[in-house]
Amino acid sequence: MSDTTAARGLTIDLGGRVALVTGSTRGIGRAIAAALARAGARVAVTGREQSKADAVAAELAAETGADVRGFAADLSEPSQAAALVDAVEQAFGQLDILVNNAGLTRDNLLMRLKDDDWDAVINANLRGAFATCRAASRGMMKRRYGRIVNVASVVGLTGNKGQANYAASKAGLIGMTKSIAKELASRNILANVVAPGFIDTDMTAAMTPEARASLSAGIPLERLGTPEDVAGMVVVLASDLTAYVTGQVFVVDGGLVM
Repeated sequence: MSDTTAARGLTIDLGGRVALVTGSTRGIGRAIAAALARAGARVAVTGREQSKADAVAAELAAETGADVRGFAADLSEPSQAAALVDAVEQAFGQLDILVNNAGLTRDNLLMRLKDDDWDAVINANLRGAFATCRAASRGMMKRRYGRIVNVASVVGLTGNKGQANYAASKAGLIGMTKSIAKELASRNILANVVAPGFIDTDMTAAMTPEARASLSAGIPLERLGTPEDVAGMVVVLASDLTAYVTGQVFVVDGGLVM
Protein backbone atom coordinates (compact mmCIF):
# COMPACT_ATOMS: atom_id res chain seq x y z
CA MET A 1 0.00 0.00 0.00
CA SER A 2 1.40 3.37 -0.97
CA ASP A 3 -0.57 5.60 1.36
CA THR A 4 -1.68 3.47 4.29
CA THR A 5 -0.22 1.09 6.80
CA ALA A 6 -2.42 -1.84 7.78
CA ALA A 7 -1.99 -4.38 10.56
CA ARG A 8 -4.45 -7.00 11.78
CA GLY A 9 -7.40 -5.34 10.12
CA LEU A 10 -6.57 -1.82 11.33
CA THR A 11 -5.63 0.83 8.82
CA ILE A 12 -3.49 3.83 9.71
CA ASP A 13 -3.97 6.67 7.27
CA LEU A 14 -1.98 9.84 7.93
CA GLY A 15 -3.06 11.52 4.71
CA GLY A 16 -3.22 15.28 5.16
CA ARG A 17 -0.73 15.26 8.05
CA VAL A 18 2.77 16.72 8.04
CA ALA A 19 5.52 15.07 10.08
CA LEU A 20 8.95 16.30 11.12
CA VAL A 21 11.42 13.59 12.12
CA THR A 22 14.71 14.80 13.56
CA GLY A 23 17.84 12.73 13.06
CA SER A 24 16.24 10.87 10.17
CA THR A 25 19.01 10.39 7.64
CA ARG A 26 19.86 6.90 8.90
CA GLY A 27 18.92 4.10 11.30
CA ILE A 28 15.84 4.41 13.46
CA GLY A 29 15.06 7.93 12.29
CA ARG A 30 15.10 6.95 8.62
CA ALA A 31 12.83 3.98 9.34
CA ILE A 32 10.39 6.26 11.18
CA ALA A 33 10.34 8.76 8.31
CA ALA A 34 9.74 5.93 5.83
CA ALA A 35 6.90 4.44 7.88
CA LEU A 36 5.17 7.80 8.27
CA ALA A 37 5.50 8.44 4.54
CA ARG A 38 4.05 5.02 3.74
CA ALA A 39 1.12 5.85 6.00
CA GLY A 40 0.39 8.90 3.85
CA ALA A 41 2.06 11.73 5.74
CA ARG A 42 4.16 14.40 4.12
CA VAL A 43 7.52 14.14 5.83
CA ALA A 44 10.42 16.44 6.65
CA VAL A 45 13.71 14.52 6.89
CA THR A 46 16.41 16.27 8.90
CA GLY A 47 20.11 15.95 9.55
CA ARG A 48 23.11 18.18 10.08
CA GLU A 49 24.05 18.16 6.40
CA GLN A 50 21.63 19.48 3.79
CA SER A 51 23.05 17.27 1.04
CA LYS A 52 22.53 14.12 3.09
CA ALA A 53 19.02 15.15 4.12
CA ASP A 54 18.12 15.88 0.50
CA ALA A 55 19.51 12.54 -0.66
CA VAL A 56 17.56 10.53 1.93
CA ALA A 57 14.41 12.54 1.23
CA ALA A 58 14.72 11.73 -2.47
CA GLU A 59 15.21 8.03 -1.69
CA LEU A 60 12.16 7.91 0.56
CA ALA A 61 10.03 9.84 -1.93
CA ALA A 62 10.96 7.29 -4.60
CA GLU A 63 10.28 4.36 -2.25
CA THR A 64 6.93 5.58 -0.93
CA GLY A 65 5.54 8.00 -3.48
CA ALA A 66 5.04 10.54 -0.70
CA ASP A 67 6.06 14.18 -0.48
CA VAL A 68 9.36 13.96 1.44
CA ARG A 69 11.75 16.91 1.72
CA GLY A 70 15.14 17.43 3.34
CA PHE A 71 16.07 20.05 5.95
CA ALA A 72 19.32 20.71 7.83
CA ALA A 73 19.83 21.91 11.41
CA ASP A 74 22.09 21.50 14.42
CA LEU A 75 19.43 20.93 17.05
CA SER A 76 21.81 21.47 19.95
CA GLU A 77 21.38 25.15 19.07
CA PRO A 78 17.86 26.32 20.11
CA SER A 79 17.78 29.02 17.43
CA GLN A 80 18.34 26.40 14.73
CA ALA A 81 15.59 24.21 16.17
CA ALA A 82 13.13 27.09 16.00
CA ALA A 83 14.27 27.95 12.47
CA LEU A 84 13.82 24.31 11.42
CA VAL A 85 10.23 24.19 12.65
CA ASP A 86 9.51 27.50 10.92
CA ALA A 87 11.04 26.23 7.66
CA VAL A 88 8.94 23.05 7.75
CA GLU A 89 5.75 25.00 8.42
CA GLN A 90 6.59 27.40 5.60
CA ALA A 91 7.29 24.54 3.19
CA PHE A 92 4.29 22.37 4.02
CA GLY A 93 1.85 24.90 5.45
CA GLN A 94 1.52 23.12 8.80
CA LEU A 95 3.17 20.71 11.23
CA ASP A 96 1.06 18.02 12.87
CA ILE A 97 3.51 15.34 13.99
CA LEU A 98 6.88 15.92 15.65
CA VAL A 99 9.23 12.99 16.25
CA ASN A 100 12.38 13.85 18.19
CA ASN A 101 14.89 11.15 17.33
CA ALA A 102 18.13 13.11 16.95
CA GLY A 103 20.79 12.30 19.51
CA LEU A 104 24.30 11.12 20.23
CA THR A 105 26.39 9.21 22.74
CA ARG A 106 29.77 10.00 24.31
CA ASP A 107 30.21 7.16 26.75
CA ASN A 108 32.68 6.99 29.59
CA LEU A 109 32.86 6.06 33.24
CA LEU A 110 31.82 8.79 35.66
CA MET A 111 35.33 9.65 36.84
CA ARG A 112 36.55 9.94 33.24
CA LEU A 113 33.54 11.78 31.85
CA LYS A 114 34.52 15.26 30.66
CA ASP A 115 32.33 18.32 31.04
CA ASP A 116 32.29 18.78 27.28
CA ASP A 117 30.99 15.24 26.76
CA TRP A 118 28.29 15.76 29.38
CA ASP A 119 27.20 19.03 27.77
CA ALA A 120 27.26 17.68 24.22
CA VAL A 121 24.96 14.76 25.04
CA ILE A 122 22.54 16.81 27.15
CA ASN A 123 22.38 19.53 24.50
CA ALA A 124 21.78 17.14 21.60
CA ASN A 125 19.44 14.68 23.29
CA LEU A 126 17.46 16.86 25.69
CA ARG A 127 17.93 20.54 24.94
CA GLY A 128 17.35 19.99 21.23
CA ALA A 129 14.12 18.08 21.86
CA PHE A 130 12.97 20.79 24.25
CA ALA A 131 13.61 23.46 21.63
CA THR A 132 11.73 21.65 18.85
CA CYS A 133 8.81 20.82 21.16
CA ARG A 134 8.56 24.45 22.24
CA ALA A 135 8.69 25.72 18.66
CA ALA A 136 6.31 23.14 17.21
CA SER A 137 3.74 23.45 19.98
CA ARG A 138 2.91 27.04 19.05
CA GLY A 139 1.43 26.11 15.69
CA MET A 140 -0.12 22.94 17.08
CA MET A 141 -1.91 24.96 19.77
CA LYS A 142 -3.35 27.32 17.17
CA ARG A 143 -4.60 24.38 15.10
CA ARG A 144 -5.69 22.49 18.22
CA TYR A 145 -4.01 19.31 16.99
CA GLY A 146 -0.62 17.74 17.49
CA ARG A 147 1.23 14.50 18.05
CA ILE A 148 4.66 14.60 19.70
CA VAL A 149 6.70 11.40 19.98
CA ASN A 150 10.06 11.61 21.71
CA VAL A 151 12.48 8.72 21.19
CA ALA A 152 14.27 7.96 24.46
CA SER A 153 15.90 4.66 25.49
CA VAL A 154 15.52 1.93 28.07
CA VAL A 155 18.73 3.38 29.51
CA GLY A 156 16.64 6.36 30.58
CA LEU A 157 14.63 3.95 32.73
CA THR A 158 17.35 1.66 34.05
CA GLY A 159 20.63 3.56 33.82
CA ASN A 160 23.77 1.94 32.46
CA LYS A 161 27.44 1.80 33.37
CA GLY A 162 29.48 4.31 31.43
CA GLN A 163 26.42 6.22 30.23
CA ALA A 164 25.61 8.70 33.00
CA ASN A 165 25.24 11.54 30.49
CA TYR A 166 23.16 9.51 28.04
CA ALA A 167 20.93 8.06 30.78
CA ALA A 168 20.38 11.52 32.26
CA SER A 169 19.44 12.95 28.87
CA LYS A 170 16.92 10.19 28.17
CA ALA A 171 15.45 10.21 31.69
CA GLY A 172 15.10 13.97 31.33
CA LEU A 173 13.37 13.48 27.98
CA ILE A 174 10.84 11.18 29.63
CA GLY A 175 10.14 13.67 32.41
CA MET A 176 9.85 16.55 29.98
CA THR A 177 7.41 14.60 27.81
CA LYS A 178 5.15 13.81 30.76
CA SER A 179 5.13 17.47 31.74
CA ILE A 180 4.30 18.83 28.30
CA ALA A 181 1.64 16.13 27.90
CA LYS A 182 -0.15 17.65 30.89
CA GLU A 183 0.35 21.21 29.65
CA LEU A 184 -0.86 20.63 26.09
CA ALA A 185 -3.63 18.05 26.53
CA SER A 186 -6.40 20.65 26.58
CA ARG A 187 -5.34 21.73 23.07
CA ASN A 188 -5.59 18.17 21.69
CA ILE A 189 -1.81 17.79 21.58
CA LEU A 190 -0.58 14.37 22.70
CA ALA A 191 2.98 13.70 23.82
CA ASN A 192 4.42 10.23 24.36
CA VAL A 193 7.77 8.46 24.55
CA VAL A 194 9.10 5.44 22.70
CA ALA A 195 12.02 3.83 24.53
CA PRO A 196 13.96 1.37 22.36
CA GLY A 197 16.22 -1.33 23.72
CA PHE A 198 19.01 -2.91 21.68
CA ILE A 199 18.27 -2.10 18.04
CA ASP A 200 20.19 -3.45 15.05
CA THR A 201 21.65 -0.33 13.43
CA ASP A 202 25.04 0.70 12.07
CA MET A 203 26.14 1.11 15.69
CA THR A 204 25.74 -2.64 16.26
CA ALA A 205 26.86 -3.76 12.80
CA ALA A 206 30.48 -4.07 13.92
CA MET A 207 29.63 -6.57 16.66
CA THR A 208 31.07 -10.05 16.30
CA PRO A 209 28.61 -12.93 15.89
CA GLU A 210 29.58 -14.10 19.37
CA ALA A 211 28.86 -10.70 20.92
CA ARG A 212 25.55 -10.48 19.08
CA ALA A 213 24.54 -13.95 20.25
CA SER A 214 25.48 -13.11 23.85
CA LEU A 215 23.45 -9.90 23.72
CA SER A 216 20.45 -11.61 22.13
CA ALA A 217 20.50 -14.35 24.76
CA GLY A 218 19.60 -11.80 27.43
CA ILE A 219 16.49 -10.66 25.52
CA PRO A 220 13.32 -12.74 25.97
CA LEU A 221 12.54 -12.53 22.24
CA GLU A 222 16.13 -13.67 21.59
CA ARG A 223 16.98 -11.09 18.94
CA LEU A 224 17.93 -7.48 18.52
CA GLY A 225 15.16 -5.17 17.45
CA THR A 226 14.99 -3.58 14.02
CA PRO A 227 14.51 0.10 13.24
CA GLU A 228 11.15 -0.90 11.79
CA ASP A 229 10.08 -2.31 15.18
CA VAL A 230 10.51 1.16 16.64
CA ALA A 231 8.96 2.88 13.63
CA GLY A 232 5.79 0.83 13.94
CA MET A 233 5.17 2.06 17.46
CA VAL A 234 5.81 5.66 16.42
CA VAL A 235 3.30 5.46 13.57
CA VAL A 236 0.62 4.14 15.91
CA LEU A 237 1.26 6.99 18.37
CA ALA A 238 1.18 9.52 15.51
CA SER A 239 -2.25 8.31 14.46
CA ASP A 240 -5.74 8.78 15.84
CA LEU A 241 -5.85 5.15 16.97
CA THR A 242 -4.22 6.40 20.17
CA ALA A 243 -6.22 9.61 20.57
CA TYR A 244 -6.79 8.89 24.29
CA VAL A 245 -3.14 8.16 25.08
CA THR A 246 -0.72 10.81 26.32
CA GLY A 247 2.19 11.11 28.73
CA GLN A 248 3.11 7.44 28.42
CA VAL A 249 6.35 5.53 27.83
CA PHE A 250 6.26 2.65 25.36
CA VAL A 251 9.22 0.31 25.66
CA VAL A 252 10.29 -1.47 22.46
CA ASP A 253 12.95 -3.90 23.65
CA GLY A 254 11.84 -7.49 23.09
CA GLY A 255 11.01 -7.88 26.78
CA LEU A 256 14.41 -6.82 28.11
CA VAL A 257 12.93 -4.44 30.69
CA MET A 258 9.74 -5.58 32.41
